[in-house]
Amino acid sequence: MNAVTLARFTLAPLALAAGLAHANEGMWMPQQLPQIAKDLKATGLAMDPAKLNKLTEFPMGAVISLGGCTASFVSPQGLVVTNHHCAYGSIQYNSTPQRDLIKKGFLASSFEEELPAAPGSRVFVTVDVKDVSAEVLDAKVQALKGKARTDAIESKQKSLIAACEQDKGHRCTVSAFYGSLVFQLIKQMEIRDVRLVHAPADMVGRFGGDTDNWIWPRHTGDYSFYRAYVGPDGKPADYSKDNKPFQPKHFLKLASTPLKEGDFVMVTGYPGRTNRYRLPSEVDFTFGWERPTSIKAFGEYLDLIKRETDGRRDGEIKMAGTVAGLGNAYKNWQGQQASYDGSDILARKSAAYAELKAWVNADAKRREQFGASLESVDRLLAERQTVAKREALLGLSMPALLGTASGLYEGAVQRKLPDAERKLGFQDRDSLRRRQGLEALDRRYDEQTDKAKTVHFLSQYLALPADLLNPAVLKGLGVQANMPADALKARVDALYAGSKLADKAERLAWFQRDAAEFEKSGDSFIAAAVALHADSEARENAAKELGGHIQQAYADVMKALIAFKASKGQAVYPDANGTLRVSFGKVAGREGADGSTWTAFTTLRGIPAKHQGKGDFDAPAEQLAAIKAGEFGKYGMKSLNSVPVNFLATLDTTGGNSGSPVLNKNAELVGLLFDGTLDAVISDWDFNEKTTRSICLDARYMQWQMKYVDKADRLLKEMNAL
Repeated sequence: MNAVTLARFTLAPLALAAGLAHANEGMWMPQQLPQIAKDLKATGLAMDPAKLNKLTEFPMGAVISLGGCTASFVSPQGLVVTNHHCAYGSIQYNSTPQRDLIKKGFLASSFEEELPAAPGSRVFVTVDVKDVSAEVLDAKVQALKGKARTDAIESKQKSLIAACEQDKGHRCTVSAFYGSLVFQLIKQMEIRDVRLVHAPADMVGRFGGDTDNWIWPRHTGDYSFYRAYVGPDGKPADYSKDNKPFQPKHFLKLASTPLKEGDFVMVTGYPGRTNRYRLPSEVDFTFGWERPTSIKAFGEYLDLIKRETDGRRDGEIKMAGTVAGLGNAYKNWQGQQASYDGSDILARKSAAYAELKAWVNADAKRREQFGASLESVDRLLAERQTVAKREALLGLSMPALLGTASGLYEGAVQRKLPDAERKLGFQDRDSLRRRQGLEALDRRYDEQTDKAKTVHFLSQYLALPADLLNPAVLKGLGVQANMPADALKARVDALYAGSKLADKAERLAWFQRDAAEFEKSGDSFIAAAVALHADSEARENAAKELGGHIQQAYADVMKALIAFKASKGQAVYPDANGTLRVSFGKVAGREGADGSTWTAFTTLRGIPAKHQGKGDFDAPAEQLAAIKAGEFGKYGMKSLNSVPVNFLATLDTTGGNSGSPVLNKNAELVGLLFDGTLDAVISDWDFNEKTTRSICLDARYMQWQMKYVDKADRLLKEMNAL
């Protein structure tokens, strides 16, 4: 089956299954939506479903990516709304103990007062998606195996990207779907001048903190605003005072009718990753070893950060983004593990996989096409899992600045090559983003914390059995197995003391130097990076060799699964992979995990009820006073006798959907998606239509807070919301 036929084949079953799939399951590619139009209309969509697959028209043209979160344009002047936690890096970067924007929030009273976002911040506007499976997986590539196959696919990707990016001001990627069975070339306008416009106080945007994270009922004002700027010519440009607000072709309007329980809602965004088609051996490895190991390590790291930054506000600010990200993953993974333990997920995955194998083996032609891959894929995955166990602690054991040094040296090595032959991430197109990453480190690196983290995890690594230790790492860092604590601490202290990479000017100077200068350097982290480079290359090449075999086998397994499902009239939507998707459902409560009833909406009343004046429940005095005054304006909901704060919806979402606009039946903005419920996060692996709920910020609460507490009338007027 050639790649073009395959691309059609993978989507064809959807037409057969439109009436069979549960309406709320699936993160659908825009081009699939016409084939599920009946479900969309039956659930309540008022507009023509065909409009949703037109990426440059309304409403999809208003939905943007921040490169890890989703956002949307909400004014003709490039105003962008997203989650508070998605803008947190920029809030943190602009904060100091003297000007603590994290704690107090920020509101620009004019365009001139808007602050540059953290270095490397981007707004990506998708302008085109093209199937390139035939170009990537041509006959020559399909004949290759191992590293040769991996390298050939990467070469094809780089060639397609280079041609696409001849259109200056755009960032292009080649994304893989269905286990690298299908490839798409995605073209996005890359807006590089992004500015922070407004963020509520920390205990509005993060009210409930880690305590309420992934929990319902919720009362979190998880919103913030950016603005996208372009050069005087209207094209993407680096930051300049002469730049002007970007004028998007489309932007979202706030809802003209009140949202209520049972209403249709849909979410458009860039979900990061789901794993619903992972094989049983992968599920078993993840929840039997990898996830418990990561949960333990993340918990230890969070405790360590808290201890090392206690009483040092500057350290707390620098580590705030790390704490937020770690804490989010830590609790999410705990929720997934709790749902998995004692469940029948593995048994059901195993039974389904056995059924697939039986279907393949029942037919000689299918057995010839897919049999070998079905036999080899688990063996190949086991090899990768062995490597993962051996290297699990290495990442956390390494000093942050050693990682910086390794990236700098790799960049110097890659610059020896023609641009087209360099590794992905080290081409000329990546230079600005890499440089900005070095700049941003200045406000995200705390040496005391990093040193303590290195000692803590490196001591665990050195205590592993000798056959699991990497001799090159031991030699490169100057450490030994079972090293005494005092000796290890002294060696780590020496490594940190012997480097100047904590200084931004020094990092940026090394960004320009050639490989020979690195190889002569006496800087401890630079020298260690050079010493470790050959081993790193060897491990990378081994991973590519194994990865090439896995890609080939995995793609065949997915091809078999799609054919099997098609024979039963069932759809196979692809796992989320950071590309644009649409989910839809309804506003709905559910029975809680504790036997309680979860109503669809929470209200302002819950904020003073939870307020403790400390910790995760320390609502600002100004907000509490506004709630007590009881002035709801047009944002109140009569049936609740209050302003709705958050709501639940049967939307199929995951990480990366954070900040996604939640739209009503007319594609008007009714909220922002920001979370899920803890007992349902396992849906990344095993979708459960009964428990899956997404937690959304109600746009009425956002507007109430902006008007009555933060006095952000300028922005409300810009959004035509006054």
